[in-house]
Amino acid sequence: MKKIKEIIVVEGKDDTVAVKRAVEADTIETNGSAIPPYIIEQIKLAQSTRGVIILTDPDFPGQRIRNIIEKEVPGCKHAFLPKHLAIEKRGRGVGIEHASPEAIQEALKDAHTTTGLADEVITFDDLIDAGLIAGKQARSRREKLGLALKIGYANGKQLHKRLQMFQITPEQFKAALQNLDQEELK
Repeated sequence: MKKIKEIIVVEGKDDTVAVKRAVEADTIETNGSAIPPYIIEQIKLAQSTRGVIILTDPDFPGQRIRNIIEKEVPGCKHAFLPKHLAIEKRGRGVGIEHASPEAIQEALKDAHTTTGLADEVITFDDLIDAGLIAGKQARSRREKLGLALKIGYANGKQLHKRLQMFQITPEQFKAALQNLDQEELK
């Protein structure tokens, strides 16, 4: 079992259990999206000593937790689990606790570090031209692009921000779009 040096931030105990089935790692649990100050202090300490990987559920509360932590503790790595790999077998719930060990391992392997907003390289107009905003298939295309670039699903505005934060190059963006277009032609 692979050992992870960084401390993984998850939402709850069930997520910790799922992570520990996948890798050997320490976790910090936020216990929901109202993160108490003492948890933020723990995350700050973890970031300064071992580094932090944020692995939250692929839903709105999970994104809210990411945003709070990124604001308070910049420079954390982000691991994204695609929603379809985090759905409970009966389809009632979405969360890290429902993911397979292999899916968690893959998400952690592809963790990205944010660097603050870089100069805009991929513009909002580029997203519109690529059919990622304001079209019938825009949501589906954003989901597939997020999977390909391993930055998670995002709405149009969030996608633009993530592309800058994770310093996705125009070459990476174009390659992912070409693969997406080829898959849609099949």
